[in-house]
Amino acid sequence: MQKLKWLKSLAGPLLVIAAVAGVWASRGMLLTTDAPADESGSQTPSGKSELEILELSAQARKNLKLSSKAARPTDYWRTITIPGAVQDRPGVSDRGVTSPAVGSVAEIHVYPGDTVRPGERLVTIALFSEYLQTTQTQLFKASQEIALLRKEIDRLSGVASSGGIAGSRMIQMQNDVQRQETLTQSAKQELLNRGLSPTQVEQVVNGDFVSTIEVVAPPPRGISGAERPQRQSAVTQANFVINDSAGQPIAYEVQSLPVELGQTVQAGQLIADLANHQHLYVVGHAFKREAGFLEQAAQAAREIEIEFSDDNAELWSPLDQSFQIRHLSNSIDVESRTFDFFVPLQNQSRSYDKGGETFLVWRFRPGQRARIHVPVEKFENVFILPTESVAREGPDAYVYRQNGDLFNQISVNILYEDRRSVVIANDGSITPGTYIAQNAGASLRRVLKSQSASGEQPGLHVHADGTVHAAH
Repeated sequence: MQKLKWLKSLAGPLLVIAAVAGVWASRGMLLTTDAPADESGSQTPSGKSELEILELSAQARKNLKLSSKAARPTDYWRTITIPGAVQDRPGVSDRGVTSPAVGSVAEIHVYPGDTVRPGERLVTIALFSEYLQTTQTQLFKASQEIALLRKEIDRLSGVASSGGIAGSRMIQMQNDVQRQETLTQSAKQELLNRGLSPTQVEQVVNGDFVSTIEVVAPPPRGISGAERPQRQSAVTQANFVINDSAGQPIAYEVQSLPVELGQTVQAGQLIADLANHQHLYVVGHAFKREAGFLEQAAQAAREIEIEFSDDNAELWSPLDQSFQIRHLSNSIDVESRTFDFFVPLQNQSRSYDKGGETFLVWRFRPGQRARIHVPVEKFENVFILPTESVAREGPDAYVYRQNGDLFNQISVNILYEDRRSVVIANDGSITPGTYIAQNAGASLRRVLKSQSASGEQPGLHVHADGTVHAAH
């Protein structure tokens, strides 16, 4: 009996010792906390494999402003982005108008901001140029001398035919007429070059001297060969008005008017500064290390893309033009250590009337900032997606294929990405033609992780063709 009591007293400690021994023997299993990984190697804190399919309601998709688009393989050019700005095209955009003679400003017809067309009046100058007055006098005298000589020739022609006077006298008079005609021709051209109109020149011939000159807007430049007259008359007006190559008369905007009413101006002095921003340059500022890329793009005539800051594209018609580098500067700015390259830009404009006047509005303005994307490397047969369509988790990258309310997470290989686009390898992860979410990739990733953590499986079933659909 005493022996049985002794055994019972030992039973409790023996059980404790056995339990401790069992814990010690299984310590390796207890210390291992890693959950079994699924086929993709992803895990959740609960030890369950992470879901690869999430379900979103129509309202949730609207809240995310989610959009999907069929993915198609295409070619893509890797680009480098270079800052630039819109600038006037020297010799084309700006036109300075100068005084043709010495005089004083008698009238001002336009002011800064006004719109004028070639041939329209800018200012009226009252002449007191001695040279111009002398030229008018010479023209009038030569014209009168021609008239007198011709009358004398007509009077003596009958006498000369009968031998009353020597034939050499008639020849001398005819030579005098030719000399006076030459003087007349040169005087007319000089007056036209000084800004007089053909009507005013004829007034001078008749003795009505011109005391004022109308300074007008100049004609456009860059006339095509087909528009040039094949034969020009001996006397042409210096400010003859023509149309541009498109067949539409161009318009100038008065940039500045550096003269005042009553001011004395000299011949060649700037009267008005006009601008027409139809033809501009986008000037890029590149570093020397980028010169090779730019030279190749210019030689191969590759199309480049330009982003304009503060451009309200919805207010204008589409920009139907391709951009190419025209030329590269061969000098480097000593302060910025950059060199320039130039891309021609065809501007867009519209006009509006206010208070009986017409005003111009240009889409692109000198000084406007721009980003120039120059192609440097080509990727063939790849998928191009917006950057916001891709979700990242460490080294992994995911996109989401939409099938109704369901979105399937797909792991992809990114070949290249920039601020706007992601280039994805066509390695079979994305089937051409499937719809891929174009935005909210990071949000879809968070929703998927949230559903995985909650353990709620989306209601779905798999068809015989392998497609997945929500439960009906």
